Amino acid sequence: MTDTQEATTATAAGPRPSRRSLIGWGGAGLALGAAAAGGAVALARADGTSDGTDPAGTAVAFHGAHQAGIATPVQDRLHFAAFDVKTDDRAEFVRMLKDWTAAARRMTAGQAVGEGAYGGLAEAPPDDTGEALGLKPSRLTLTIGFGPSLFEKFGLADRRPEALVDLPKFPGENLDRSRSDGDLCVQACADDPQVAVHAIRNLARIGFGKVAVRWSQLGFGKTSSTTPDAQTPRNLFGFKDGTRNISGTEPGRLAKFVWVGEKDGPDWMTGGSYLVARRIRMNIETWDRTSLQEQEDVFGRDKGEGAPVGRAKEHDEPFLKAMKPDAHVRLAHPDSNGGATILRRGYSFTDGTDGLGRLDAGLFFIAYQRDIREGFIRVQRNLATDALNEYTQHVSSAVFAVPPGVRDSDDWWGSTLLTKEA
Repeated sequence: MTDTQEATTATAAGPRPSRRSLIGWGGAGLALGAAAAGGAVALARADGTSDGTDPAGTAVAFHGAHQAGIATPVQDRLHFAAFDVKTDDRAEFVRMLKDWTAAARRMTAGQAVGEGAYGGLAEAPPDDTGEALGLKPSRLTLTIGFGPSLFEKFGLADRRPEALVDLPKFPGENLDRSRSDGDLCVQACADDPQVAVHAIRNLARIGFGKVAVRWSQLGFGKTSSTTPDAQTPRNLFGFKDGTRNISGTEPGRLAKFVWVGEKDGPDWMTGGSYLVARRIRMNIETWDRTSLQEQEDVFGRDKGEGAPVGRAKEHDEPFLKAMKPDAHVRLAHPDSNGGATILRRGYSFTDGTDGLGRLDAGLFFIAYQRDIREGFIRVQRNLATDALNEYTQHVSSAVFAVPPGVRDSDDWWGSTLLTKEA
């Protein structure tokens, strides 16, 4: 079962009595459907296409061996949020994760949370905030991860994976710790920004008193693609990025570089992955005053076609020795890193200005890998002399263990880690 297998399409459900006063919204009916979004939901296929004519109506399957939002065809928008856990009650935390799973199952299918934004008890807040009413699923995916600090809670210290390491300090970075780390994270990706924001907003509301948002990031303009036939997107420097990214239709490379295997340990992570998130500030104004030749030398590709130095087409095999020794493509290439390969799902961001008239803009870098030590750390160390460092700076950082997918309607996020038998 893959993270992009076909979603279930259900018919509209009839009216039901309010049960919040007895068992809370999490006990409401959870049959997948498109009633709250209005109309039928198209089915997402493994290649990212839809059986409907409206891509906004496509729903990505929530259940599967792996979480959606990793190898899934990359959507246009991102809302990423890291949370601090505020409760020391393990049972309460587990209950929240089950409620989050129930909400995520509905939202990714285009349904409202619980009993919806209206029609319930007038004396109680609605189960859903309502801003996504009338909007289609827009290929929403929700992906959860657990940070190193979570394993200091609930007696989980001996369950922290060896591959979930604290990142070393890299040259030139200037990390804002208030915008780094976190006990857990949720990555919401969708083709409609309001759908992604609605998802994070409702999870934060459901978790009130048990978790609190530590930091969050909005993103637009995907900078990598996991769909081989899609046009390679461009970053804010105007260059194509992610030409050699792992595709969601390459099970061999995914198994080798992304998914945690049975022998990798621990058992609860089998089928999962490890996420590295880095907020990279781009010095836009400096770059915009740089000559085209220097820009192309920095990347090791031409700006128009995206072809490697000395080649004609973007996907031509690069001749690394033809590039300058500090060219980004040369240093980041697997051949320069002992074969190390990561799956990227980065997004551009612009967060206004910095008070000095400069754009606060850049890349929110997201990478998934089988082992952080053999993936991101190895590549990033090799990028210490990258010519691109003159124009960028890493300003926030986080790592998370992303557990396997939710198997069925009885399963929930984190069950492999937090069940009593685990």
